[in-house]
Amino acid sequence: MKTVRKRATSPEVTPRFTIESFLTEPGPGRKLAVFDQATSIFSQGEAADAIYYIRKGKVKLSVVSSGGKEAVIALLGAGDFFGEGCLAAQYLRMASAVAMSDCSIMRIDRETVVKVLHEEPAFSQLLLSYVLTRAVRIEEDLVDQLFNSSEKRLARALLLLANFGKEGKPETVIAKISQETLAEMIGTTRSRVSFFMNKFRKLGYIEYNGGLHINSSLLRVVLHV
Repeated sequence: MKTVRKRATSPEVTPRFTIESFLTEPGPGRKLAVFDQATSIFSQGEAADAIYYIRKGKVKLSVVSSGGKEAVIALLGAGDFFGEGCLAAQYLRMASAVAMSDCSIMRIDRETVVKVLHEEPAFSQLLLSYVLTRAVRIEEDLVDQLFNSSEKRLARALLLLANFGKEGKPETVIAKISQETLAEMIGTTRSRVSFFMNKFRKLGYIEYNGGLHINSSLLRVVLHV
């Protein structure tokens, strides 16, 4: 009687974890979504059950008071996370997120993030570094609001939008942003924003030429005591 040998099967290989693939490729607990400009990503008061990573585009985070007054708390771009409050027992969204431009965003379920944080030290370090940097930025924003003039606050906001001070080359042409949004960001009126924007343009700090160009000379406003 002829003996039939079973062919050995190679064990299934689990793909090696990389931060890049985790944040850019869909998978278990991860969904890549595209949002058109002005589209809501999530709203204040909704269930907080995921964090988001921006692959491309700009996102505005804002809060609305019980009286209906809106305040912009952050403008985020490619490489930024948001919605991370769900990792710290935040069960409802404290802010709303809206796409300021066409966006490509990775949505990662809270349970998936928690699992990877425990298993992948490199990702834990990345997210911790980001959260700490955001905390420092929020502290700087508070000091800015308390002690600086609206002119300096506007100059700083424009420089941050252009990524001055971040690693890499600044984006001197920034995404279209209304004067109303700038006013909400720095806690002043639209008329004051309009006045200072005209002043900055006349001084050569900014230019309007198919978009808003931010020149490094705008730093003079922030550095001037």
